[in-house]
Amino acid sequence: MLANLGEFDRARAAFQWRIPARYNMATHACDVWAARDPSRPALYVPEGSGFTPVSYGHLSDASNRFAHALAAHGIGRGDRVAILLPQGVEVLVTHLAVYKLGAIAVPLASAFGVEALSYRLEDSGAKALVADAAGIAKLATRPESLGLIVSCDGADTGIADFSDMVARGSSASATVESGPDDPALMIYTSGTTGPAKGALHGHRVLLGHVAGLEFTHDAMPRPGDRMWTPSDWAWAGGLLNTLLSSLALGVPVVVQPPGRFDPEAAFRLLATAGVRNVFIPPTALKMMRGIADPRGRFGFDLRTVGTAGEALGAETFEWGRQALGVAVNEFYGQTECNYVIGSNAGLGVARAGATGKPLPGHEVRIIREDGTACGIGEMGQIAIRAPDPVMFLRYWNRPEDTARKFLGDLMLTGDLARLDADGYVHFQGRDDDVITSSGYRIGPSEIEDCLLRHPAVQIAAVVGKPDPVRTEIVKAVLVLRNGVKAGPELVADIQAFVRTRLAAYEYPREIVFVDELPLTTTGKVIRRLLRD
Repeated sequence: MLANLGEFDRARAAFQWRIPARYNMATHACDVWAARDPSRPALYVPEGSGFTPVSYGHLSDASNRFAHALAAHGIGRGDRVAILLPQGVEVLVTHLAVYKLGAIAVPLASAFGVEALSYRLEDSGAKALVADAAGIAKLATRPESLGLIVSCDGADTGIADFSDMVARGSSASATVESGPDDPALMIYTSGTTGPAKGALHGHRVLLGHVAGLEFTHDAMPRPGDRMWTPSDWAWAGGLLNTLLSSLALGVPVVVQPPGRFDPEAAFRLLATAGVRNVFIPPTALKMMRGIADPRGRFGFDLRTVGTAGEALGAETFEWGRQALGVAVNEFYGQTECNYVIGSNAGLGVARAGATGKPLPGHEVRIIREDGTACGIGEMGQIAIRAPDPVMFLRYWNRPEDTARKFLGDLMLTGDLARLDADGYVHFQGRDDDVITSSGYRIGPSEIEDCLLRHPAVQIAAVVGKPDPVRTEIVKAVLVLRNGVKAGPELVADIQAFVRTRLAAYEYPREIVFVDELPLTTTGKVIRRLLRD
């Protein structure tokens, strides 16, 4: 039977999870390599006009020392340690130290404001916070649970200093015995549809992501592989899809220099740092579309490109193949259950406009409200069958929300998709984002992709606007390419462009132009703000 299947389907049919009884993320991501080859580069850190390697051996030693220092301050198994740092050595050392102690890492995005930060520190009951001066300055109040603040760029009076703690800590192994289901990591949901919730994961979450990385990055690792992402390491995409999984496979990771994302700087970094593999969110890729002939100008040489977070779309998929020189492998997941659907052009699984197929080891369904399977081409909700290594343990202190997340043994994502006859999943948007107009249910992704084909449009977001006759109408919010002037003639031209390419009921009856779209820290468009 397997002989009649493609290579990807054969791999999926033969795949079996091997979850050990004892497992620790820090051991897998660092200490195994440190014992085998301590001088092996793990990170490449920007320094001057180049990048300096940091070895697995250095990270293992520093994380042991910091773990012992944290333990001396009373941090132990199950305690939450918040991490508010940009990409860099300190954030990785902190993660590894926390996992070794059996504590729970709570990554927080550097872009968080005062209220977002305060909410997550209070909700998690964090006992310690490791941050830089910019992060510490955002502490409007100090939560009662927060007994320790560690500064990574110069301690003020009463605040511990990261470098000093590492220097004084013991170099002996600090790793406690842990199992795959022991809590290790709590990532807060992006809050696109309501208050952010802490999704608690066990150590096994890394095992699941390593398998995903191997498949979607075409048999990683290969000689010369070197990974980079502009995504904050506080996001599952930056931390698990990229940083920890790459390190577990022995692939070094290039650290993103500080500052806002800049497309030209990104292309320049690919060449300067010798990057071969990247994870770039769709919004960033769409920004990079504005740079003409990037390979000719910058001379980078990529082997694999991955993306996730929102629908990539056929237009950006085709641009990537031409401009980057390789197919963009899209994949899908949520904070609660990540890296479950994906593409791999090397195995022949890549289709413009499709997210991909269920990855080996994951059982994914497209279902109706009653849990029955949707037919081919029918829009339904993406659901993942439990148990699954990448599936969260529970929401932090929210048992009712955890229960509502499941229908029997199916975890409900709230995301809508269609399944085609070849088994590809076509992402349509969140359930809350679907537009109901004149009796039709319209997913925003297809319209946004069509809008991107218009030569004037750089980035597009589509929402439903209440309408007394049609229930809702399609409204487009657009960022134009540099040098393009907005006006009534352009609105009419864009409307006609969509109307002649999609169904008549899908064209945007209203269009507004903005300088930038509201984004979450993970690069997703916050459509509820546009609707409001």
